[in-house]
Amino acid sequence: MCRPRIARWMMLLSLLVGAPLAVACGPDGEASSVPPTSLSPSASGFPSASGGPGFPTDTPSSPRTTEPGSTAQPSASQPVPPSPSGVPVLRPGATGPEIELLQHQLSAAGYWLGTADGTFGQLTQQAVLAVQKAAGIELDGMVGPATRAAIDRGTRPAGRSTQGLVLEVDKGRQLLMVVRDGQVETIFNTSSGTEEIYYHDGVQYLADTPPGTWHIYRQVDGVDHGSLGDLYRPKYFHTDGIAIHGYASVPARAASHGCIRVTNAAMDWFWSSANAAIGTTVLVY
Repeated sequence: MCRPRIARWMMLLSLLVGAPLAVACGPDGEASSVPPTSLSPSASGFPSASGGPGFPTDTPSSPRTTEPGSTAQPSASQPVPPSPSGVPVLRPGATGPEIELLQHQLSAAGYWLGTADGTFGQLTQQAVLAVQKAAGIELDGMVGPATRAAIDRGTRPAGRSTQGLVLEVDKGRQLLMVVRDGQVETIFNTSSGTEEIYYHDGVQYLADTPPGTWHIYRQVDGVDHGSLGDLYRPKYFHTDGIAIHGYASVPARAASHGCIRVTNAAMDWFWSSANAAIGTTVLVY
């Protein structure tokens, strides 16, 4: 979640009285009008990735933040149901060479999942959700016949930008893509603003992720604390306090107050890969 944008009538009222209203963001927010800068790391207990309930992580898990929104995950103890074709459905908790092969296929198609380790953990499920979104099929986070077919035919989303490095946020499909000179390089499942009205401290806000062309102007290499919660290693691109940031819960649907969520491990990748440096273009549509 980011610092939500205030409803239109409240914005007009604030302009008339000359006292604009603002709310510090939590897991999707932070005070606006901050000059471009990179803050020093803040002490935190956040490791590089976090697992959702009911399935193992690909990397060590991080503490959950206060924001709800994770989707229910199937228990790893349940038997693996066969698909109509008789081929077992791959699901969170599964391990083995078939999972490692799946991971290599997803990675080769550009779906980020960290390291292929033969375990169907959180990051693998995020990649599966991303390919399901790109294919326009059921978002169940498992690999059944339809998802297998989408992976086998190399399903990939197309970007809109044509030049330079651009981080594209497709709100319709809830995907975040790293696009370079018109070529989609890396794809992430993401969760953006719900586009719904909500209230904080008695004030009405709109949880939207504004469409348009923006640029990363501020970043925090650590945990940024706000009134709505904590943001992991955020990269701010909109002065309403909207950022791309790591979060424990990245469901298949829009669930934030405006920010662009990815897993903590994915956010670590953005920092280490230099694909989201200060000045990087962010295209939201």
